[in-house]
Amino acid sequence: MIVFSDLDGTFLTSDKRVSTRNLEALDALDAAGVPFVPCSGRALSGIFPEILEHPAARYAVTSNGAAVTDLRSSEVIYRVDLGAERALRYYEVARDYDVTFDIFADGRIYTHRRWFDRLDEYIKDPAVLASVRRSRTAYDEETPAFLSTLEHIERVAMYWYNPADRDAIKARIAHDEDVSVVRSVPNDIEISDARATKGIAMAWLCEKLGIALEDVVAFGDNINDISMLEAAGTGVAMENAEPEAKAAADAVTSSNNTSGVGEYLLQLLAAQR
Repeated sequence: MIVFSDLDGTFLTSDKRVSTRNLEALDALDAAGVPFVPCSGRALSGIFPEILEHPAARYAVTSNGAAVTDLRSSEVIYRVDLGAERALRYYEVARDYDVTFDIFADGRIYTHRRWFDRLDEYIKDPAVLASVRRSRTAYDEETPAFLSTLEHIERVAMYWYNPADRDAIKARIAHDEDVSVVRSVPNDIEISDARATKGIAMAWLCEKLGIALEDVVAFGDNINDISMLEAAGTGVAMENAEPEAKAAADAVTSSNNTSGVGEYLLQLLAAQR
């Protein structure tokens, strides 16, 4: 068995903590020799050390499947970049609307200072706002020039607060078949290469490790988790999940705020014993 879990809205509480019960589940997975893979829309730098450094965690899938990192060697062993050319294309789209523009590159997240200083206009939840600010690095040079300095651009994302802007942007990119467009919170748009999904990255890692997808247990709550929930032998949605994620899952556990991942895993491990 191997476990893949989304973080925000799934493994983390709504105030962005790892619960004691979920840490107990990680300890139990390690004792049973079952690998745990955080599988997040976050860049690698945004994943909490208490997860990355836990002995159960050997690999991490980040940026919605654009990268897989071996945590023991810190080597990126799988990568599907969006690239500078397409990132610039979507920046030109974004600048026509009042939205942010986040660049996920080289395991980090970059946001121009003019958006970084206005994040509280787009994100009203204090815990989410603090998490977003903490995980981003502000830059001051013009975005086209800044993009040219980055080696691996994994994906881009936009926060919006006017649904008309969301609809206009999605209409302009709707026919771009070479990209994946998902969201992990209600008011964002996340754009990656079409081959960069959590489900594809999960399948790649399992093949590398010689683990059948039937032996995968995966947890998620949002649109960017659907490919993972569908591909896993057992896809588990959270009680707080989006309806589309629940429809893609084989089971539903309790919410992220009641340690649904930990409770499910501890019961599963107990039943196997």
